[in-house]
Amino acid sequence: MKGRAYSLDALRGYAILTMVLSATVAGSILPAWMYHAQTPPPTHAFNPELPGLTWVDLVFPFFLFAMGAAFPFSIRKRKEKGESELRLVYDALKRGVQLTFFAIFIQHFYPYMLSSPQDMRAWLLAIACFAVLFPMFMRLPFPLPAWGHTAVKLGAYAVAVVMLLTVNYADGREFSLYTSNIIILLLANMAIFGSIIYLFTMDNKWARIAVLLVLAGIILSSEVEGSWTSTLFGFTPVSWMYRFDYLKYLFIVLPGSLAGDFLLEWMNRRGHEEGEDKNDRKAYAALSLSVAIIVCNLVGLYNRWLHVNLVVNILLLLAGWWLLRKSAGSASLWKELFNMGAFLLLVGLCLEPFQGGIKKDVATFSYFFVTSGLACMALIVFHILCDYFRCQRSTAWLVMSGQNPMIAYVAGDLLVIPVLQMTGVFPLLSYLHSNPWLGFLQGLLLTSLSLLVTIFFTRIKWFWRT
Repeated sequence: MKGRAYSLDALRGYAILTMVLSATVAGSILPAWMYHAQTPPPTHAFNPELPGLTWVDLVFPFFLFAMGAAFPFSIRKRKEKGESELRLVYDALKRGVQLTFFAIFIQHFYPYMLSSPQDMRAWLLAIACFAVLFPMFMRLPFPLPAWGHTAVKLGAYAVAVVMLLTVNYADGREFSLYTSNIIILLLANMAIFGSIIYLFTMDNKWARIAVLLVLAGIILSSEVEGSWTSTLFGFTPVSWMYRFDYLKYLFIVLPGSLAGDFLLEWMNRRGHEEGEDKNDRKAYAALSLSVAIIVCNLVGLYNRWLHVNLVVNILLLLAGWWLLRKSAGSASLWKELFNMGAFLLLVGLCLEPFQGGIKKDVATFSYFFVTSGLACMALIVFHILCDYFRCQRSTAWLVMSGQNPMIAYVAGDLLVIPVLQMTGVFPLLSYLHSNPWLGFLQGLLLTSLSLLVTIFFTRIKWFWRT
């Protein structure tokens, strides 16, 4: 356990696996709370006027929160080792560009993009895309000089470019920089702007909060036609990669970086302590309260029981404050995370009536604050399980997925489903569309296969990194 916070890996793994699960369950036949709140069954037509929150709406903000929480473990540690700010800014830009390329490349090689109906050519090209991503994003485990690894990486990018420009796409489509995976594209923007903001505010948490206040002012006033904020909001020099509107997700990433600071500070304290006086009862109580707060908000906000939800939240938050008011060791970390999560959650609930209620798309301020607060609670849960009780075997599948999230994200679409299609197994899954339980089982099966692929490559230490 020394030197690593497995709770952060587990949170990231939970987010990425539930992201895969939400995309692979059968459509139309499951209860509405099994899908995004704004795309209810049976038609799944997007309704921007429909407020609410489901577990599916939490998976992406949880991943963004974990991304921000990782900044102290990478940027701060590298800065403390003597790396220059210029080098760290360069690496942030490089990572953003790599993620943007990743977003464009995988989107073009999803089988449905290559043929309609899908055929053997499309499935083989998807698998080829998956294979090319290995030399592109991992350091090959061969005894090569530094220039050799660089040459292999550049060669993989060259192969990818040739594939993008020469492949025939379905329905007369052509290669376009604007055809990209929006989730990865948002992550690319957060990798650039979130990293740079953290770099220059790592020693001043209030400055980080001030950045969010300025950002909120710009976003809110950008609706005034002819204002300088409107001009700034609409300025997109490379619109296929960046839009100012993407920066609103910093309201999740930067609070995540504050949680990462708390987590790193706890690890440093732990390294100087001989031992810890454990209080398992407090741990179980904190875990139960954190889970209860997450479930309460999912049920209350989805069903629009806003008054009841607010009252129950206040009672649960007061119980948590009382429980953790005198804490030491790991419990001191839970106290910091709980207090920050409580503040974010209450702000989000106060903003809930604003902008027509909480919504994922177009994302409201309530959505940012509520999901950030719930992410704090989720991090407490995983910290208690992974870093306090050290349930290593039972959480290893989450941790390994979180350590290799890029593979976990694409393994299903680029490897698992093409192989199932080629072997004739995938069409048999249509028999699972007869009732909600079997429809959910489809998602579990496909997610489990993606998980097994991810675990395999994680065990042999083949990691994709930007």
